[in-house]
Amino acid sequence: MDTTISASGPSTRRSARLVSWRWATPEAQAILATRDLASILKYYRRVHGSSQSQMGELLGYDKTYVSALELGKRHLSDVGSLRHVADRLALPGHVLGVTDPADSDHRAMLQFGTSTVRLAEVARQCGRAAEAVAELWPLVARLEARARDGSTERDVLRLLAHARLSLGTALGNVLPEERLATAAHWTAKSLDVVRALDDTALTTTALRMHGNELRKAGLLGAAVDRLTQAASTASGADERAAVLPLLARAAGALGDAALFDHTVREAHRLLDMVEHTSLVNPSALYEIRLRGLISTGRIHDAIRHAESATPTPTIAVAPQWRVIELITTGRVRLLVGDSHGATQLLGTAVREARAQRLPHQLQRVQRITADRLPDTNDAARQALAQLRTEIAA
Repeated sequence: MDTTISASGPSTRRSARLVSWRWATPEAQAILATRDLASILKYYRRVHGSSQSQMGELLGYDKTYVSALELGKRHLSDVGSLRHVADRLALPGHVLGVTDPADSDHRAMLQFGTSTVRLAEVARQCGRAAEAVAELWPLVARLEARARDGSTERDVLRLLAHARLSLGTALGNVLPEERLATAAHWTAKSLDVVRALDDTALTTTALRMHGNELRKAGLLGAAVDRLTQAASTASGADERAAVLPLLARAAGALGDAALFDHTVREAHRLLDMVEHTSLVNPSALYEIRLRGLISTGRIHDAIRHAESATPTPTIAVAPQWRVIELITTGRVRLLVGDSHGATQLLGTAVREARAQRLPHQLQRVQRITADRLPDTNDAARQALAQLRTEIAA
């Protein structure tokens, strides 16, 4: 990736979009919370792999002045300069102690934030999770700064909870497995706010989304616990149907065959009662059942299930779900000894996972093909290496 930083806005934004997940890590949040310009400048340069000279070009300052700022020998105190730096670094003004002009109109700020969360979710569902992260983390930083400053209005807290959930979910798409704890960190932080709001529907949503990120991070027992809580707090068929597929995936991964079977049966029963979504539909449940049967040691049942007719999609499936299904189906083809079929399916999955920047799906392919399909394994390894470079891993 091109990490050169120039004074032109567009190239900077493109670079920031690729590494924006870094600003959502606990380390970055701790640095931003200090509002210390020297620490923020040094962290920004480290994230973007830039020099003090490049930082000077971006800000319109001399290299020696940037050095003095980073060493604490010079300070910026006027609002205009601080706002200029925040704008050039694409940071919310609150990070440097400057009130964002949009915040002067409370209603406008809430509308802007709500739209950002909604559009970010659309982007994630369309396979552009990296863009969603780039849009969400500045909003989260602004809202958290307002909360630290004592702005605890209910509408602000509700927006903060939704933004944290969306950020965590988007991060869960773009980060490799060893970094997925960052995604779970953000969905967990939403629970702190949700509990204060005493909103049952939002609580169910937060528990559902947090439980799924815990599953992806490998914390399976905790994932099943949160998702079970979400199912129990769901107030209607639609809410419960949204939880059950995720609970089934977690139960299967945990190896709890009884819970998996029970949950899948109920999810299928609800299909005729609720509106189908990218997760609640026959195709998604087909893949979930297939993977769960394998995870719970029922290989022959999984093979029989795979050989049955694949359900016709009843709704447009999110691109990442297509990748997930290809990998799971490819795994079954390997189990029945069909190396050619597995190679075709998994090869397509590698290409699509690379295009959509889904590193942990590439890691799934690597595990499945280890010592079985060396060429496919190597392709997945190379694609993952490219993604790691792009996200500055």
